[in-house]
Amino acid sequence: MTQALTAEDQSKDRFFASLAKIAESMVEEHGKDFATGALILAAQWVAENRIGGEKDPMH
Repeated sequence: MTQALTAEDQSKDRFFASLAKIAESMVEEHGKDFATGALILAAQWVAENRIGGEKDPMH
């Protein structure tokens, strides 16, 4: 039996699809090393609240 996706799951799937397209474009234009580094850097920025969230008042 197939379970219907929630609105949140559908939204997340759209973001993953967008991210995959961006990653593919980066690999095609600049190679795997660039794409990997850029995605890791973006993830680090999110984790450190540099983008996409409230600034940590302690830092």
